[in-house]
Amino acid sequence: MLGLGLACSDRMSRIDTGTTVAQNSGLSRSLAQSVAIALVLAGFAACKSAGEHRQDADRAVYELVEARRAELHLGDPRFSIEPDPGSLRQQLLRGEARGTEPLSLVETLAIAAENSRAYQSQKEGLYLAALDLTLERWNFALQENGSLSAAMFGVGDEAAADAGGSFGLSKLFGTGAQIVGDIGLGLTRSLSRSDGWNPIADIGLTITQPLLRGFGEDIVKEPLTQAERDLVYAVRSFERFRRSFAFDVAERYYEQLQRLDAVKNQEANFKNLKELSDRNIELTKAGRLSVIEAGQARQNELRSGNQLLETREQLEFNNDQFKLFLGLPTQSPLVLDPSELVALANQDLGAIELDEDAATAFALAHRLDHLNTVDAQEDAERRVVVAADQLRAELTPTLRYNSVNSDGEPADLRFDNSIWSVEAELKLPFDRLPERNAYRRSLIDLDVAVRAADRSADEIRAELRDSLRRIVTRREAWEIQLAAVALAERRIESTQLSLEAGRASTRDLLEAQESLLSAQNAATSALIDYTLAKLGLYLDMELLRVDEHGVSADELPVTGAPAPGAPTPEAPGPDSDASQPGR
Repeated sequence: MLGLGLACSDRMSRIDTGTTVAQNSGLSRSLAQSVAIALVLAGFAACKSAGEHRQDADRAVYELVEARRAELHLGDPRFSIEPDPGSLRQQLLRGEARGTEPLSLVETLAIAAENSRAYQSQKEGLYLAALDLTLERWNFALQENGSLSAAMFGVGDEAAADAGGSFGLSKLFGTGAQIVGDIGLGLTRSLSRSDGWNPIADIGLTITQPLLRGFGEDIVKEPLTQAERDLVYAVRSFERFRRSFAFDVAERYYEQLQRLDAVKNQEANFKNLKELSDRNIELTKAGRLSVIEAGQARQNELRSGNQLLETREQLEFNNDQFKLFLGLPTQSPLVLDPSELVALANQDLGAIELDEDAATAFALAHRLDHLNTVDAQEDAERRVVVAADQLRAELTPTLRYNSVNSDGEPADLRFDNSIWSVEAELKLPFDRLPERNAYRRSLIDLDVAVRAADRSADEIRAELRDSLRRIVTRREAWEIQLAAVALAERRIESTQLSLEAGRASTRDLLEAQESLLSAQNAATSALIDYTLAKLGLYLDMELLRVDEHGVSADELPVTGAPAPGAPTPEAPGPDSDASQPGR
């Protein structure tokens, strides 16, 4: 209480001595009031709602992400973490039924991307990387701050009030220099007398500049540099995930089409066997065929009918699993577009001739995940330099200046009424054990980064060798199965003619039909395997593209020949080299 009383008495004396000057200076009061009003208005203008802050963050983040995607030539740069209100998923949630319209691969990709938790997590990770960059950029931007205050105080029957405001600017430079400037205005008035407001203004400036430890752009701007590069890595990782995720969706989609085709083949086989069984029964009744042959046809018909039931049951089970994967209710209808399988069947069977060394070199220069690993090695090298800098002594000169106006004259800021100082602090590196350990750790991290880059290159080489072998064998297997189907169809025709001429038995026709069913299913399986092998090769070489047209592939730059049999007819323009981290 004693300290408070002394402070209040001192302020009252300042009010008493300053009142006369303030009353004799209408210009000073007017200026003080104008400055006070400006500070109040500026304070209200700086206020934003939580929603406005969210919109500002989204706008800044989306601009950064879209700019990086455009710089890296990663297709459509548009990005958002908000669900599309016009998407198929949202239409279903609103009760806008689609009925039984076939679901294309493009729609399947959109639904899977919208409902996948992993996909949303990747988008949010990219968003947060850009959000972190906005903070690091803000640290080196011109920062503004301000405050407004008001108070009432008194001693006994003596009372006074004061109000004040301040506005400051600060700036951190790449050399490590930091400049902080502020200007303030205070108004005091005695409430016990008919005095006017006594304005007091002050201005201050502080400049600090590290000269040893913490000096230089390479050291000071390292957090900003890393944040910029982290955003590039996040953009690459998200695009790599999109392409891998699209491959996964396409694989599931085509496998489901294969099951649908197997059911169709089984239905056709059952129909043919039933017709053969009915025919044999009629011939047996007429005495033209033995009961044994009629029984053989009937037995195969029943076995085919049972297989058809099992195939349909398995199809429905996998259909429900596919709906769960897509995030759709299991009770909702899901009909896949059979024309997608027809388009695959019509693709070119031309051989893809790639030189292994040239393909590997191209993949190492374009694989987004590998580029991140290689650039992480450069990050580790910079961190070694930063850690070594922390081992040095710390010398920090500081310049301070402050000026306060004469009583009642807020615009009278004179040098002879100011306070200034020049200081320097030297911290000797006597004990740097934490910094020493951090430096040694950074060296180990560098070795780890080098090994990771080497391992990534080795894995890509192995993946490409396997992909090149697989695509050759899958292509040959498809050609073999196509020939097997054609042979089985000719065999059935020949056997039917021989059966009608009495030169073949029912067993011969039953075996021919069984061979046809097996060949048809094997051909569809080989077609899917070949298609996925090609997509896998394009993915390994970073040629796979995902856009509004679906999954497609760029031209093969190794030979200059177009990638044959791209799963979708329309593909985006070839991407340029995205190997630079966009620093």
